[in-house]
Amino acid sequence: MGSAPGLPATPQVVVTRTPLRVSFAGGGTDLAAFYERDYGAVFSMTITSYIYVTVKRHSPLFNEPIRLNYSQSEEVNEIDEIQNDIARECLRLLGIEPPIYISTVGDHPASSGLGGSSSFAVGLLHALHTFKGERVSAAQLAEEASHIEIDVLGWPIGKQDQYAAAFGGLNLFVFQPGGGVTLQPEQMSSEATRAFFDSLIMFWTGHQRDSKVVLAEQKGRLLEVEDSLLRMREHAHALHRLFQRNGKPIDAAVFGRTLDESWRLKRDLASTITTSQIDAWYEAAVTAGAYGGKLCGAGGGGCLLFVVDPARRDDVRQALSELMEVPLGYEARGSRVLLPLEY
Repeated sequence: MGSAPGLPATPQVVVTRTPLRVSFAGGGTDLAAFYERDYGAVFSMTITSYIYVTVKRHSPLFNEPIRLNYSQSEEVNEIDEIQNDIARECLRLLGIEPPIYISTVGDHPASSGLGGSSSFAVGLLHALHTFKGERVSAAQLAEEASHIEIDVLGWPIGKQDQYAAAFGGLNLFVFQPGGGVTLQPEQMSSEATRAFFDSLIMFWTGHQRDSKVVLAEQKGRLLEVEDSLLRMREHAHALHRLFQRNGKPIDAAVFGRTLDESWRLKRDLASTITTSQIDAWYEAAVTAGAYGGKLCGAGGGGCLLFVVDPARRDDVRQALSELMEVPLGYEARGSRVLLPLEY
């Protein structure tokens, strides 16, 4: 790929910022087992919550040639010894030789249902390419991250999170047989963005569950739940059409009721998607005035998102007073290099 003209070939320190995402509808149709039979579609947006990754050449003054800092710390001699699967395979893919230092921190806990692992993969790949003096497209980042998580590590996940993290914004992603991905981005004015976010409210359940466990069960039941997935795919298209209204305000009631229908379908895709406690919180929010909502991510825990008339936001907050509200903002851009500033 080569170094960009006028830029240092090997920056001393690289820092990337990669957004997390909220998936509104179509999740599950981005699994290859589904889209290879027909096609998948997911409607999602990135938010102002991020994964930050720092990469630098590790000093020879330290005893270990490789140091990783994330929720754990690793100090190892060889890449093969790295326990963090994504970090190890990213280093292998790009041929990075020690000594190397990698640090990552996120705005949300792991397994929050906001696509954090894929944002980490995209952000780390972006940082390592930049560290090598290479510019890289969003499409390449998304495909490399998907390759690592799905092909190399064999995780039973789809491709929506990698593409959302790499491209950013509000998009309808279409996953074609053969692995091709197209996106239809939506541009929102500041006024439309403000109005839309006034109708959204999100809460942290405090429950964390590995999405791979949920998705593995769902993948095994694909034929059994195919009709539900087809309807959820149509929900993704329906929500996308709501934004194609020539600047007119989004109908929050229609948006919320579509999310509600999609969530009630999703709950039956696997036994681990919801719990009695999550269902109770959900019904309490609807009773308090929410049009509808969903549990973000594959299921089992994470964040609960609701669409509500702004006049009823406080009623929903009161109904879910035991949960922590999560601030939401719109991020129009995907993974970015923050340092070096020249990039």
